[in-house]
Amino acid sequence: MNKSELIEALADKAELSKAGAARALDVMIDEIVNAVAGGDTVTLVGFGTFKSSARAAREGKNPRTGEKIKIAATTVPKFTAGAGFKERVAKAKPKKKK
Repeated sequence: MNKSELIEALADKAELSKAGAARALDVMIDEIVNAVAGGDTVTLVGFGTFKSSARAAREGKNPRTGEKIKIAATTVPKFTAGAGFKERVAKAKPKKKK
């Protein structure tokens, strides 16, 4: 499912216009990104938690040359699925690939 398919499903199930559903989804995503970028944690009970995580500096390897390189410390977004989400996925039957 891509963003446009998600907007279609949201519009259909919430009885909204596609434009209204798109605005709602965009605002939700923007608010989650802004909160996590600001150091906050966003928890949607049953779905999951979005937060930022510090990644320490480390040494890596250039796969093409084998040369060692330094990778700088950074902060990355992290998502942890909630119990309800995990349970639903575990019980779902996988779809066949096309």
